[in-house]
Amino acid sequence: MRATGRDNGQRSRVSVFWNVFRAREKGTVGTRSFFSLLAVVMLLSSAGYGQTPADNSSRIKPRAPQSSAQSSAANKGTSVATSLPSDATLAQAKSLLQRGMLTRAEIVARQFLEEHADSADAHFLLGYILFEEIHGKYLGEEKKEGASFRYNDAVGHSLARLRDAKAKESLAEFTAGAKYHVPNAFDLKIVALDYVLLKDYISADKWLTLSLKWEPTDAQGWYYLGRTKYSESQFPEAIEAFEECLKLEPRNLLAEYNVGLSYEGLGQRDQAIQAYQNAIAWQTQSHVKSPEPFIYLARLYLDENQPEKAVPYLLQAIGVFPEVSKAHEELGRAYSALHRLSEAQKELEKAVHLSPERAPLRCMLGQVYRKEGMIAKAQAEFDRCAALQKTQSSVRATME
Repeated sequence: MRATGRDNGQRSRVSVFWNVFRAREKGTVGTRSFFSLLAVVMLLSSAGYGQTPADNSSRIKPRAPQSSAQSSAANKGTSVATSLPSDATLAQAKSLLQRGMLTRAEIVARQFLEEHADSADAHFLLGYILFEEIHGKYLGEEKKEGASFRYNDAVGHSLARLRDAKAKESLAEFTAGAKYHVPNAFDLKIVALDYVLLKDYISADKWLTLSLKWEPTDAQGWYYLGRTKYSESQFPEAIEAFEECLKLEPRNLLAEYNVGLSYEGLGQRDQAIQAYQNAIAWQTQSHVKSPEPFIYLARLYLDENQPEKAVPYLLQAIGVFPEVSKAHEELGRAYSALHRLSEAQKELEKAVHLSPERAPLRCMLGQVYRKEGMIAKAQAEFDRCAALQKTQSSVRATME
């Protein structure tokens, strides 16, 4: 049951939430890999091709800001209708957030909290603002680097540090607010997504599951839960979550091709192919477009040593999304398997141009150069691949 009342029973639940939040904050962040960078960028970015689940965030709004007097009255079981109207300062912070003026929104929210530290809604709102600031940074990077940003091996060190710092700050605000008020379903979803960014998949799963108990019609939440279950290799549960999303949003192509990924995880090839083909077919009658189902279906055929079946899908992807490096990479791989080396070279060079920091691409291009007898070029790519791997390993080590 979604928490909506403000009675004594809920005050005891506030205590429970507070204790759980504190326990999580005292624990260590999970070290197992969670989402791939692709999934994280899709989580945060609504730019580029198609509509990601983040685009639908406006459908679910955070609670209307309350004054500290309202929060106090609520926790005492007093009717919200008889308490003071929302504080104008907090309302201003929310307005700034909705207009994308995130830095200013953060300043106003913090100023409000200096005098109203017991306002749960102010803490929750600030937590959401901090999460949206990460969103804004990812949008900026994708705009600067293009669609291939989401296929890089890792984000830059400065962006990664900012992401982790902001996610922890956001969680701290939700933790502080939980001392005074039970978070609502939207709040818990943002908490879960903060944990996604921190690669703590156990906590992400926990808070998404609870959020959906309170708001079972949240299609976006079901999508994220599906991604979480997929990353935990809980493929049947992932499929169930994606299907719940599809019940609420029929022909959601992101959910459908993730059904395909989940069936692949179960080794059920035919079901995976059908899901990818569904997502491809749905695009013909939709303004929402995505290269992923083309790429994933082609990759499945490549992994089964059927490159001739992969090529048409990759050509379709490139026809609509020419700046997506992954499509050129997989097409280069397919041409190489078909011994069409000059075409493979062309596609891999395009992929490297779009994603110059991807070490595996450099190695792949080097292998094609070597097959063509271009030894000097091959060695240069192998050297670049090794240098990138060393640099990226060093960056990962400093962040752990």
